[in-house]
Amino acid sequence: MDWRSAIKGFQAYLKLERSLSANSIEAYSRDMEKLFQFAETQSPPINPEQITLAHLRLFITWVNELGMIPSSQARILSGIKAFYKYMLMEDMIKIDPSALLESPKIQRKLPDTLSYTDINKLIDAIDLSKPEGPRNKAILEVLYGCGLRVSELTELKLSNLYLDIEFIKVFGKGSKERLVPIGGSAVKALKIWIEQVRVHIPIKKGEEDYVFLNRRGTRLSRVYIFLMIKELVQFIGLKKTISPHTFRHSFATHLVEGGADLRAVQEMLGHESITTTEIYTHLDREYLKGTIIQFHPRN
Repeated sequence: MDWRSAIKGFQAYLKLERSLSANSIEAYSRDMEKLFQFAETQSPPINPEQITLAHLRLFITWVNELGMIPSSQARILSGIKAFYKYMLMEDMIKIDPSALLESPKIQRKLPDTLSYTDINKLIDAIDLSKPEGPRNKAILEVLYGCGLRVSELTELKLSNLYLDIEFIKVFGKGSKERLVPIGGSAVKALKIWIEQVRVHIPIKKGEEDYVFLNRRGTRLSRVYIFLMIKELVQFIGLKKTISPHTFRHSFATHLVEGGADLRAVQEMLGHESITTTEIYTHLDREYLKGTIIQFHPRN
């Protein structure tokens, strides 16, 4: 089998069998393109079913020489293992050459956590007299108040806000849906943005349902969120490496430190347990809301 056919079949497997998101499928495809490029450099070029463990080890060395960091190498290895698992399932190969392939050692660095004082300083630094002020305040309140990923924030829709019962519907990795409680401060900031400012923006067709829009009436990009937070961090002179994900990490840390049940926090973050492969126990919605109300600092 040639590489193009194999990669195309792999993409279909990821979409239909594993129900991965378009972004995840694209990432896997890029990784397989790298292996394809490597296979083409061999003399003679080798097809997918001809790859051996020795070839894969040479490929990892090749990738390392390109200057890729260990975390990127580990992601590529994950893609290779998934690819050959697919080929084994489809009887294209008899032996998985990636079975004994070892991942590079990755040093895990704990992300910076914002203190509650830091959170308040950043939110208070927003100039509410500017047109984008109420929107940016709502963004930080939702990031910290709900523990969202930045992609979940930019894709948040009006039709998925249930502010009267203090919940929002979020679509996370792999398009997995979850309901997240939203506290009073975030609800108040959202209502001000939506009811007093957003209503005056001319919205581009097809963007009507997105919560956070720019002045041109289109949804915000992830890059904008990063830059906005970076400017606020510099403005208040905070000496930490801060990104939108820092608010998510701080959300979880503050809840757990305050005494919240770890299972409830995992549920709200949309995480599966790292210690078991069993289906995560879904908790009662009122219990999740009670956890937010009782333990989140901004309530």
